[in-house]
Amino acid sequence: MANKMIEIIRANKRHFSDFEWLKTYWLFSFSNYFDPHNIQFGALRVFNDDVVQPGTGFPTHPHEEMEIITIVLEGEMTHQDSMGNKAVIKAGDVQRMSAGTGLTHSEFNLAQTPVHFYQIWIFPDTSGLKPTYDQKRYKANEWKNRLLPVASGQNIQGAVTFHTDATIYRCSLEAEKEVTHNATSGRRIFIYLTEGQISANSEILMAKDQARIDIEEPLVLKAQQPSELILIDVPSCKGWGYSPKTLTGKRQ
Repeated sequence: MANKMIEIIRANKRHFSDFEWLKTYWLFSFSNYFDPHNIQFGALRVFNDDVVQPGTGFPTHPHEEMEIITIVLEGEMTHQDSMGNKAVIKAGDVQRMSAGTGLTHSEFNLAQTPVHFYQIWIFPDTSGLKPTYDQKRYKANEWKNRLLPVASGQNIQGAVTFHTDATIYRCSLEAEKEVTHNATSGRRIFIYLTEGQISANSEILMAKDQARIDIEEPLVLKAQQPSELILIDVPSCKGWGYSPKTLTGKRQ
C-alpha cells in the first residue's frame, strides 16, 4: 500500500460463503463472519456481493435502523415487505428500504436464471424513522463514462433517496477514460470494482478489488481497460460519540 490514505483490499481477501442457493462475498463482518477490524467504513456497514439461484431466496426476516440499498446487476428478484410493497427488482434497478423502527421482508428469485446483486447497508443519520420504500430503474448509458448518483441522502435530483448524508454512484468507463470525484474533509470513499482495471490516483485496482479512501484532494479514476465500479461517499463517523460540549462535563 504505497498511499496510506488509499487502502486497497484485494479480491482474494473477501470473505466467501457458499450456501448452494446463495453464493456471497461479504466485504464487512456479517452474520457468522466476524472480524473486529472490519466492522464498518464510516457510515457504511454492509456490502454484500450476492448471487441467488433460481427458485430460491431469503424468507421473511426483520430489519431495523438501517438504510438498505440493493443494486441488481443481472437477473431479477421478487420483493415483498410488511409495508405492503411487492415488486420485481431487475437489472439496472436500485431499491431502497429505510428500516427505521422495524420492518420485515422477503426476496426470492422466481426467474429461470441466477440473480446477481449488491446489497449495501448504511447507518441512518436519524433513528426512529417510519419505514419507507423507494425504487428506480436506470439505463446503462446513464452511467457510461460518468459517476451517476443512483442513491443519495444529499438531495441529488434523480437519485433514489435515503436518510444518510451519503451518495452511492455507479460508473462504467471505456478504456483510457477517467472521472474525478472531489473528496472533502470528514468524508470517506469506498470503491468496489465490478470488472476491469482502474487506477485510483496512484493505486491500481483489479476486478473485485475494493478501495477504502481517506483523502482531501480530487480522486481521479482512470480505466486501463473497460471497467465497471460502485463508488460510495459516506460521512467518516470519526466524530461519533460525545460532543465537545458534553466532554466539558458538569458539576452538580
